[in-house]
Amino acid sequence: MRWITRPGWPGNLLAVAAGGLTTLALAPYDIWPLALLAAALFYLGLRDLSPRQALGRGWCYGFGLYGAGTSWIYVSINTYGGASALLAGLLMLAFIAAIAWFFALPAWAWARWLRRTPQPLADALAFAALWVAQEAFRGWFLTGFPWLYSGYSQLDGPLAGLAPLGGVWLVSFALALTAALLCNLPRLRMQRSWLAGGAALLVAPWVIGLALKGHAWTSPSGKPLTVAAVQGNVEQILKWDPEHLNAQLALYRDMTFRSKQADLIVWPETAVPVLKEMAEGYLSMMGRFAADRNSALITGVPLRQSNHEGEYRYYNGITVTGVGDGTYLKQKLVPFGEYVPLQDLLRGLIAFFNLPMSDFARGPHDQPLLQAQGYQIAPYICYEVVYPEFAAGLAARSDLLLTVSNDTWFGTSIGPLQHLQMAQMRALEAGRWMIRATNNGVTALIDPYGRITTRLPSFERGVLYGEVVPMHELTPYLRWRSWPLGSVCVLLLGWAWVTARRARHAGP
Repeated sequence: MRWITRPGWPGNLLAVAAGGLTTLALAPYDIWPLALLAAALFYLGLRDLSPRQALGRGWCYGFGLYGAGTSWIYVSINTYGGASALLAGLLMLAFIAAIAWFFALPAWAWARWLRRTPQPLADALAFAALWVAQEAFRGWFLTGFPWLYSGYSQLDGPLAGLAPLGGVWLVSFALALTAALLCNLPRLRMQRSWLAGGAALLVAPWVIGLALKGHAWTSPSGKPLTVAAVQGNVEQILKWDPEHLNAQLALYRDMTFRSKQADLIVWPETAVPVLKEMAEGYLSMMGRFAADRNSALITGVPLRQSNHEGEYRYYNGITVTGVGDGTYLKQKLVPFGEYVPLQDLLRGLIAFFNLPMSDFARGPHDQPLLQAQGYQIAPYICYEVVYPEFAAGLAARSDLLLTVSNDTWFGTSIGPLQHLQMAQMRALEAGRWMIRATNNGVTALIDPYGRITTRLPSFERGVLYGEVVPMHELTPYLRWRSWPLGSVCVLLLGWAWVTARRARHAGP
């Protein structure tokens, strides 16, 4: 099996397969040990390569990861973007080939500057720090694509207790560290002065994770609130069709009128598929109905606002009516779904670049939270819930978490279940209940431990009933965010760089 560490196509093909293994570690498969195996294969695959060879090996790993894990992109482009099967396949391959560089560049940096440290602990710790750095970078660069983090595999695994301490990135750090330490066991046995420290680092994350799994970092700040989350299951092809507007409005009205009384009535993203100003009469009527039942109605609705020059800007939003108040404008937009990068060049080329409502503006950063039944609710519209740091910033000011989405774009792929898993991790990180209302699934209530307490079947029309509890106090992650872990990673990378540089200067 030495070909794993050698240059050439056998090792590159194994890297593609290793990347694909991570998909099986995540929802809906949840075979979490495969995340550990994938990281170990990635680490071993870079051991004896030149920086240029490591660049290609890292790219192959990224290609395998995103090729398997984001296969739902084909559905969005082909089924809903109007592209032919061939064109959709080519666009998907181009996307995967581009974002695979998120792994190629760290692999090159590892082989170029960090790998030659003679200290196995420095080697393993630096690998884990670099792993977290690449996850954080791909969640930021060009608005970010924070999908398929390895830490999500531990939502139900032994390391889940680390998430409230340092978020999903701390879990990813522990996985990468464990993988590198296991691969370094022969070196640790040879350097017995490092063996005890290596054993401690190998065991400690798993012991701490298990010990803290289920620990209550937050406590109730009020009585339970009843929830009625409406899942309309409107087909995407009909959602923005003006001829079906009245039918959709009537659908959500009638389902709500027939629903049981609840403190919070929640509709999904763009449940009202028309500008808020054009639906004021409808929303006022629903607001009076909610108020008469002592309920707050929260719904997704697009809206527009004019700037100082009198030009209109359009936003994807959430608004509250009835026993509540507030409107939130989405800040993290989906590329091509809500805005088109390089739109002057791309718009008009194919239907995918002209999707309905793909010209939204970003909402301001300093928005107040939504208020309902006297509590502060942190809102996330669709894609926003996959950003750990962004979500933590809103959650730290909240009593409850709310995410609304329209996952119809994913079709019957694994995309909606990956999306749900990330929402579960946000609840675990924050130690707060989350309400998740979607157009066609998965509509669910999630407790402060990331567990789903009740859910509706996908692709069915219905109302989800349940209870959530407002929570206060902050988990360590909400209090300190990623600063402690980030600082440690910088120090570890610096340590590895210095020791590797000394080793190079010392010669063979």
